[in-house]
Amino acid sequence: MIKVYQIKTFSLSILALLFLLAGSVFADPELAKEHYNNGIKAKQAGKIDEAKTFYAAAISEDKNYADPCINLGVILFEEKDYEKALDMFKKATERDATKAEAYSNLGRVEYVLKHYTESEAALTKAFEMDKSDKELYKDLAKVYSRQRKYAETINLLEDYHKQGGGDNYSFYLLGTAYDKTGKKNEAIAALQKSIEMESDYYQAHSTLGSIYLGQEKFANAAGSFKKVLELSPKNYNAAYNYAIAIQSKDPESYDSNIAAWNQFIKIAKNNARVPKQMMATAEETIKALNEAKGTSGMQ
Repeated sequence: MIKVYQIKTFSLSILALLFLLAGSVFADPELAKEHYNNGIKAKQAGKIDEAKTFYAAAISEDKNYADPCINLGVILFEEKDYEKALDMFKKATERDATKAEAYSNLGRVEYVLKHYTESEAALTKAFEMDKSDKELYKDLAKVYSRQRKYAETINLLEDYHKQGGGDNYSFYLLGTAYDKTGKKNEAIAALQKSIEMESDYYQAHSTLGSIYLGQEKFANAAGSFKKVLELSPKNYNAAYNYAIAIQSKDPESYDSNIAAWNQFIKIAKNNARVPKQMMATAEETIKALNEAKGTSGMQ
């Protein structure tokens, strides 16, 4: 008997996969619950493969049981096995259409797979079921923003913030949406709030710098892009915009302007993703600055 028990234990993963394909003839909800609980314990103990085996067994044992589908989907998502995670979350919604977490997780994996329409549909369903899940505000706003639905992004996040919610990312999303709809002052306020909450969030500094650059507030723009470069030293866009801001702030500070453009070239020269036009502009600008510097020195 002991030998059979050991064989059954170590063969459980194979049997579970077979059951998932063929289905269990005699469903046992109590046994499925036992497998599910064992899966939770195994996950908490860091025994991921064992947890996956128990969850698979629970799924095959009771075709109406959604919870193990969700938990297995989460593990697969963490392992970046997104297609299999997608299947698990879909299975969970099919088994129990009242589980908000099944739809929220489905929406998140759809987003990662760049299925934005499907992601929005799933997250909206989850949001309608459970508005107490504050992460859903951000997740749904992110999907709206990705689809350029900026008015929806603003309405959702303004409501979220009125309820006392919000973090650096939600204010960043809101600031970006304001910027895209031409509400520059509101965008600046939201982005500054994001930075207050998380000073090292370089994306907020970058967007803020771009707004300042568009408003011709060159000193502010230079400060923002300088911060981005401190946090993300290989960010060639920030280096390029920093050089523009520095030169626009003081066109006749030739040495500092040349240094800023050389900094961009140093960052960008071995990066195949940098547009050729940006490199050409930097090189031409340095040449023009050197000529202007020489002319100035002769006067």
